[in-house]
Amino acid sequence: MKRDFLTLADMTEAEYRSLFDRARELKESRKRREVVTTLAGRHLVLIFEKSSTRTHLSFEAAMYQLGGTVTTITSSGSQIARGETLEDTGRVISGYADGIMFRTFGDDRLNTLAKAATVPVINGLSEGGHPVQILADLFTVEERLGSVAGKTLAFLGDCASNMGRSFVEATRFFGFDLRLGCPEGYRPADALLAEAGGRVKVLTSPAEAVQGADVVVTDVWTSMGQEEESAKRMKDLAGYQLDEALLAKAKPGAIVLHCLPAHRGEEISAGVIDGPQSAVWDEAENRMHVQKALLEKLILG
Repeated sequence: MKRDFLTLADMTEAEYRSLFDRARELKESRKRREVVTTLAGRHLVLIFEKSSTRTHLSFEAAMYQLGGTVTTITSSGSQIARGETLEDTGRVISGYADGIMFRTFGDDRLNTLAKAATVPVINGLSEGGHPVQILADLFTVEERLGSVAGKTLAFLGDCASNMGRSFVEATRFFGFDLRLGCPEGYRPADALLAEAGGRVKVLTSPAEAVQGADVVVTDVWTSMGQEEESAKRMKDLAGYQLDEALLAKAKPGAIVLHCLPAHRGEEISAGVIDGPQSAVWDEAENRMHVQKALLEKLILG
């Protein structure tokens, strides 16, 4: 029976531990330039309704490096733009491919495609969450600092964003504490916070959120589809920029994450993202390695 990966709740803590172990093996194999062909003869279709750099490249590279093949389509370049339903699209692609990655807007669209498809569907980003990015982030934390369990992570800015929500969800599976630094109106729904079981604290003071943290995370203040709100968001979030002074309040040796693209001078300073505590570039590379392990698990079972 096929398995989808739409939210972090689609796997267990034990499965994530196994996934990270495999991602480490695959990363080491890549460094040794070993050829891995576990997905030879398998095909992945990537569907983009939102623009992408890292998701696009990391999934293509992951599939090719495991010996598989990839087709990338956009909604505007396919019959989706002319009214073909997601149900019909999912059924058709299932006859051609062994998996689908869908990057879309509302979670209703993601769920509709997954329900119709008979092959695994992966959430490559939706308004509800960005689970593949969170896996890469937490893998990077463990690579740099050891087990994420028991660590304190601080997330600054729009904590009601898909990244903010996915970090809240991740506390249930990875055992870390999360501080959300955000103004009123930018916090996740109370129901989601309640599911975290007390591991999440919401603070309006960015300094208090960052104080003594092992990891400090931020993201763009205006996500795709929110461009008309940009001026208001810039004003509301102006005090939440991750700069050198704010980072100095974190634990010595703390690392910085940003899922990219970054707007230097807005949510993060150039000195921080390019500085010695930044793990951003490893984080970006690790998208590929974690997604290799995820593709193996979903396609091979």
